[in-house]
Amino acid sequence: MHKSLIPTYDVFDEYRYFEQADEWHVVHFKNKKIALTICEDLWNVCDNPMYKTSPMDQLISQNPDIMINLSASPFDYMHGIERKNILKENSKKYHLPLVYCNTVGAQTDIIFDGGSLAFDINQNIILEASYFQEEFAVLDLNSDGTFQQQSIITNEINHTTENQDAHYNIQKIYQALILGIKDYFEKLGFKKAIIGSSGGIDSAVVVALACKALGEENVLAVLMPSPYSSEHSVLDAQQLSINLKNPYQTLPIQHIFESFLNELKPIYKDLPFNVAEENIQARIRGNLLMAISNKHNYILLNTSNKSECAVGYGTLYGDMAGGLAVLGDVYKTQVYALAKYINLEKEIIPIHIIEKAPSAELRPNQKDSDSLPDYSILDAILYQYIEKNKSASELIAQGYEKELVLRVLNMVTRNEYKRNQFCPILRISPKSFGFGRQMPIVAKYLFK
Repeated sequence: MHKSLIPTYDVFDEYRYFEQADEWHVVHFKNKKIALTICEDLWNVCDNPMYKTSPMDQLISQNPDIMINLSASPFDYMHGIERKNILKENSKKYHLPLVYCNTVGAQTDIIFDGGSLAFDINQNIILEASYFQEEFAVLDLNSDGTFQQQSIITNEINHTTENQDAHYNIQKIYQALILGIKDYFEKLGFKKAIIGSSGGIDSAVVVALACKALGEENVLAVLMPSPYSSEHSVLDAQQLSINLKNPYQTLPIQHIFESFLNELKPIYKDLPFNVAEENIQARIRGNLLMAISNKHNYILLNTSNKSECAVGYGTLYGDMAGGLAVLGDVYKTQVYALAKYINLEKEIIPIHIIEKAPSAELRPNQKDSDSLPDYSILDAILYQYIEKNKSASELIAQGYEKELVLRVLNMVTRNEYKRNQFCPILRISPKSFGFGRQMPIVAKYLFK
């Protein structure tokens, strides 16, 4: 029925498959002939086909009555529209009704969103199942390729456009991350999470998502103010946990930080304060979180976002520690969109967290903008470079300043070693770090 496939991978392209086996055959069931296909078997109608010979091109010669596709199609915020277009094109090309059954659940970093579909012979969507939860439906097929008592769903299927890209469907991103957290814990046999709560936007969103996925009683937020933490950040973090009703603890790190500086003084001598002292604070926090995690059998949820991961704005063994990166595939601008979505019905994340300028608070009056471009610009460049595979010259042609483009792309390249040591990332984009974007750590090349 189905050919055996061997995948090969090209860093700069999609999967390619070589065919190895015999012919495809329809399945006979209750006087009907079913063209049964598996997952990407139906994607041969796109511009980048995966097979030399399409499975359906062989199956259609056997006059099937219906196509059924059994799929494990990973979620990303661009994939839904493309998926519907591909399925509709198959129904149209082979002039058959089509039932697409997609799995639901998360497996480590990959999230499967469900959303099973049924098309009649006229390419009308007559069923669109729930997303991110299991659902059971019964369809009765008529002899003319329609379905009994069909109710046509009139949601429009369009090809993807640029304005749908980076922030496509924040609600589904929200649901995907919750499912990813939930299944990661359940399938590993863990119940409780620990999170470093700084009073910043990233940790606030992760705490809120974890409470929704695991129950607020199973999420411990740990506040670890340093000498440079503002009073409002501590109050914001406390208010967040009060709003969510999750437990929280406060562990100031000033004395520990001072002991580090005293021990290092003979080596540091009178050198000025710099990133070394900043990283000490981050690593103290990482150690405290992992110590509590080990003692009480928690999983530490990492709060770094994709923008930070891309340009290396994080500390190895500090704020990059964790068992699972919840926001590692979510750009900073998307994090803000998630925060606003979480607050749609009532204020859960304190509004001050959303409105204040982002800062690591590792030195006096520090702001992210001291080291990075504005996130709206940075994320736009990163998205075009990472998801769209645009080169430096193409980005410059789009109107971005040459020095800025080269600076950002060089930061991405130089910090591959950090990402190589990062924890698993819940994937919600067309191209996430890790398995979705494998690059050499040492990459001495010029951007063309």
